[in-house]
Amino acid sequence: MQVILLERIERLGKIGDEVNVKNGFARNFLIPQGKALIANDRNRKRFEVEREVIEARNAAARESAQTEAEKLEGATFVLIRQAGETGQLYGSVSARDVAEAAEAAGYKVDRAAVRLDKPIKAIGLSEVSVRLHAEVSVKVQVNVARSAEEAERQEKGEDIVASLQAANQALADEQASELAAAAAERAELGGEEE
Repeated sequence: MQVILLERIERLGKIGDEVNVKNGFARNFLIPQGKALIANDRNRKRFEVEREVIEARNAAARESAQTEAEKLEGATFVLIRQAGETGQLYGSVSARDVAEAAEAAGYKVDRAAVRLDKPIKAIGLSEVSVRLHAEVSVKVQVNVARSAEEAERQEKGEDIVASLQAANQALADEQASELAAAAAERAELGGEEE
């Protein structure tokens, strides 16, 4: 289906472009959301008459998004989650979780604006992209930890998972040496009885 775009759409085009899209995408998303018009003579004339208004509305939305992006730039959101000893989360952190953390911190971020390629499934620091407008995107940091103290340590640059593994290895080594000493002691006592 041929449509006229009323706003810039990623990987599709900019305002005023006539593009060919699948019928379902046009009928179920672009047209109901007010992002496009069906490309016919009547709508082409309507678009040309309203072009300045549409471009002004887009510019205002971009300015608003730019202002919010300046506030949001470099923000870090701490999410406390349960995780195993290896740092793997029991569940995952999704775009909704990041949006809720941003809302709790006083920012206006829609869940659809948060761009996660895949859910976050381990503790640590992750960089997440937030698209506030088709032309305005900002990076924020998500600090996923098991406790506030752990989050602070991660923020200072400590690799919590590596620290956990080192502590577990040290404990395992200590237990192994204790078992070896106990076995040697038993062998020594067993040798004396004979």
